[in-house]
Amino acid sequence: MMQKAAMLCALLAAALAAGCANVPGTGATEPGNMSRPLSDQSPVGDAEARARTHVDLGMAYFELGRFDVALDEARIAMDNVAGYAPAHHLTGLVYMMLGEAAAARGNFEQALRAAPGDPDFNNSYGWFLCTQGQERDGLARLSSSARNPYYRYASRPLTNAGLCHMRLNEVEAAEQQFLRALELDPQNAQALLQIAEIAYGRGDYEVARVRLVRLHQQMTPTAASVWLGLRTERRLGNRDAAASYESQLRGRFGDSPEFQLLSQGKYE
Repeated sequence: MMQKAAMLCALLAAALAAGCANVPGTGATEPGNMSRPLSDQSPVGDAEARARTHVDLGMAYFELGRFDVALDEARIAMDNVAGYAPAHHLTGLVYMMLGEAAAARGNFEQALRAAPGDPDFNNSYGWFLCTQGQERDGLARLSSSARNPYYRYASRPLTNAGLCHMRLNEVEAAEQQFLRALELDPQNAQALLQIAEIAYGRGDYEVARVRLVRLHQQMTPTAASVWLGLRTERRLGNRDAAASYESQLRGRFGDSPEFQLLSQGKYE
């Protein structure tokens, strides 16, 4: 169950890593490494501004799950600027979500050839490698992303690194990454959920409960977090709290795999 939750969280992490930055793919490796401003009226500046606008629009559609439109916007961006790295990054993200590994890899690598130090690119490609059985290579990319001193979103690659370590069953290493992610971003819901999962797996049910309470104070519960809460409260003998979680699972997540486990009485 923990592995499944980790996979779902990681896909979301990889997606948001690009979309939440002000301008996708322009994570600077030094202060001067910025795209041309929108006010640049030179022909090259105009083309880059149009390309950047289309990537921004495509990323917004990507986050809505409109992968077809996201790909169209990426193609338009590359019509304006051939080989535009952020457009290749967006295309790689879409193909990763669609399960088209070869196309995703090719686009990520093309983006990184143009901007090898970009932390967003390294984060996305690092997680992609983790999902392809290349965890060590992926961890190296994620570490590079997290170490970038100008990257404002270092909690993302740290979270993905934790998930990557979980795939290798390296629980202690994973926990350290999640804790580092929380130091940088106390609102990191993915890291909180994974730490709660780890605590539950160790039998530290009270710790798991505290983490879940904090998680549910700052985000809408998911099927995974409600299911973990239900099992945690059962272990602690808190029948009313367990019943409350069960009611949530039945009422809000009746079509989830977690509800199926509940129906079968498979709590572990």
